[in-house]
Amino acid sequence: MNLADFQYRLPHSLIAQYPSRERDQSRLMVLHRDTGSIEHRTFCDLAEYLNRGDVLVVNDTKVLKARLLGNKKTGGKVEVLITERVGDRIWKCMVKRARSISYGSKVLFGDGLIGKFLGRDESGSWRIEFHFKGDFYEAIDEWGQVPLPPYIKRKKNLPFDEERYQTIFATEPGSIAAPTAGLHFTHTLLQKVRQRDVSVVSITLHVNAGTFLPIRTKRVEDHKMAPEYCKIGPRAVEAINMAKGRGGKIIAVGTTTTRSLESAVDSRGKIVPIAGYSDLFIHPPFRFRIVDALVTNFHLPGTTLLLLVSAFAPGELIMKAYEEAIRKEYRFFSYGDGMLIL
Repeated sequence: MNLADFQYRLPHSLIAQYPSRERDQSRLMVLHRDTGSIEHRTFCDLAEYLNRGDVLVVNDTKVLKARLLGNKKTGGKVEVLITERVGDRIWKCMVKRARSISYGSKVLFGDGLIGKFLGRDESGSWRIEFHFKGDFYEAIDEWGQVPLPPYIKRKKNLPFDEERYQTIFATEPGSIAAPTAGLHFTHTLLQKVRQRDVSVVSITLHVNAGTFLPIRTKRVEDHKMAPEYCKIGPRAVEAINMAKGRGGKIIAVGTTTTRSLESAVDSRGKIVPIAGYSDLFIHPPFRFRIVDALVTNFHLPGTTLLLLVSAFAPGELIMKAYEEAIRKEYRFFSYGDGMLIL
């Protein structure tokens, strides 16, 4: 495949810098794969497209305050983004202003939170051993910042980011980015979904830097996804397999949920419990065995996320939908509007 086929031009004015006033009042584009038709709705209308016996699957990962600003003993500043836990107190991290950092360097990130730099790994990421009092997640919750993506160009985080860059499902700490399709949901919308006899189940995939690594291989197919931790428990497995057996549809909320579900299919076409790492790279062509409909946001050009969506619906149809979204001035990326692909 040619990566150029998954590029498009987006006016900077359409990159959402702020969330919608209310989560479920963002816009919703509904794309029908069978006819190619497009509807323009509001996200609170989502439940109208779900039917009795369907299962809505969400990602319950919780975004860490993974951006840490620290000071070296010399007074120099260091910015760290923790990306993945690799040991008891050791995390893989991306580091800015690391020119004078060397093995054994120590940085103070807050009262009682110290990072000792252990060196780089083969990917270029630093490994940092953190020393702290009490619970690590409580420490970074106090001293860290919400890791908003770099295309949000505000000078600093705002108070609402702590709530709005987190889904209402978030219970399992571990991500450095929000599963953004889930940001549109409210408890009122979930109540509407359940009133239609649609089950809602949670799975977990912790988003790390691998989701956002650019594709640098000559052939798209040669790109390697970095492993991300995912977990699907017995309750979700039972609900999904029962629904599939009865002809119900599985609606995945987000690309993270989709990759987790499609990573857990056995030879019989049934989903099984998993708790481990997935490096599944979904790109055209791909046979989806579990997911029947996809709730997603509008993704950056030339990314693995856009490739996944282009595998779920024909790439030319996705590009047509994106052109329509730009023409209709939808808001793009993390704080942007949503899409339902049926």
